[in-house]
Amino acid sequence: MEYKISNRLRTGAIILMVLGVLGVGYGFMDAYSVNEDNITEYLAKEDHHGDEHATESHGEEHNVSAAHSEEGHADEAHGAEAEAEGHKMTHEEHVLHQLHNRPYAALYVAAFFFFMISLGVLAFYAIQYAAQAGWSPVLFRVMEGITSYVLPGGALVLLIAFFADSHIFIWMDENVVAHDAIIQNKSGWLDKTWFMIRGLIFLGGWSAYRHFSRKFSVAQDLADVNDNSNFKKNFRISAAFLVFYIYTESIMSWDWIMSVDPHWFSTLFGWYVFASMFVSGITVIALITIFLKSKGLLPFVNDSHIHDLAKFMFGISIFWTYLWFSQFMLIWYANIPEEVTYFVTRIEGYNLPFFGMVALNFLFPLLLLMNSDYKRIPWFVVMTGVVILFGHYLDIFNMIMPATVGDRWFIGIPEIGSILFFGGLFMLIVFTSLGKYPLLAKGNPFMKESEHFHY
Repeated sequence: MEYKISNRLRTGAIILMVLGVLGVGYGFMDAYSVNEDNITEYLAKEDHHGDEHATESHGEEHNVSAAHSEEGHADEAHGAEAEAEGHKMTHEEHVLHQLHNRPYAALYVAAFFFFMISLGVLAFYAIQYAAQAGWSPVLFRVMEGITSYVLPGGALVLLIAFFADSHIFIWMDENVVAHDAIIQNKSGWLDKTWFMIRGLIFLGGWSAYRHFSRKFSVAQDLADVNDNSNFKKNFRISAAFLVFYIYTESIMSWDWIMSVDPHWFSTLFGWYVFASMFVSGITVIALITIFLKSKGLLPFVNDSHIHDLAKFMFGISIFWTYLWFSQFMLIWYANIPEEVTYFVTRIEGYNLPFFGMVALNFLFPLLLLMNSDYKRIPWFVVMTGVVILFGHYLDIFNMIMPATVGDRWFIGIPEIGSILFFGGLFMLIVFTSLGKYPLLAKGNPFMKESEHFHY
């Protein structure tokens, strides 16, 4: 069964990207319309309009934020009058920095979100090969199409990190590091050059596996019926890749997300990010599979395959919740200042997205997918999938925004524009890749079992 990306779909993806670029451009123009010359007037206007909460909370955010601590920005003046003036200037600089950070952070959140979907699918795909699963080979071409985004998506995340610099990663600011003993102690790891080198190593390894796995998968289609050598190669490299993946995914989550809050750390963080990317990736497999099936392009996919994908969506959502609660409860209960600050910032300044995310990522999947029959209904799975994806976008949003924009967050034009751009790019790359080879990996030795799979 052949598939070619339709002109309508390609045009739609390009329109999304154009709208996204306009939204991102507006975000940068709007952010930089406030500068050192008019920041005092900007804050005075805020006070005049009665937004005392925003103004007062900057001082609190300034004190508790691990990313923008006073150790890095405070003017260490002597005497009561000089100290007061120093705090005033620090507050204005701090607000200005937050405003300028927002478009960079919005771009970074969207870039990482779509990248993590493809990386989650890559892990799921490797697990299917390593486990020699019999139910999933009919879905392999869909997975291979989604994983085509790993290389361009990961490269864009690194590119944004490189150019955003201290707008996202405060430890990249030498002035901050010079006054921050905690970051200085981590400078052997938190170094921009090594950050980029590590990122390129991760991306190189993930992309190499994806390239060879796709190559062997296609070669197996053309091989003799009794020749399973390419399948065996795929089995071996998938098993090896999973070892590489579990290490690099953890380190990547420390570098690309956790270091945004350089004072804070969690030993559970790598697993937590993995759960988020895994369930998001499986959800997108289900959504694209249902879309292609609705077009008559996947006749070999039956409702038992949809059921199993939905079962994974349900199960990994529960797993994500377990990790979220484990990380939150232990840190909150221990109440150690340098650790609990992370959650205090989010509960005080991000109450709605922080707890709303838990409802979207746990309660909705739990209630909608608990019934086995509902897992077989395509529109029901699509509805749940959209909720899950929005919930995990908020998850990434909650990880990045508090340390970069503080309580000046909003899901507005820069955020929506970033989603549109990367969403359009994701669609264009994935659906173009899907059109390169037949949608059935007919050479896979488990294909007959997969076609007749029934649960």
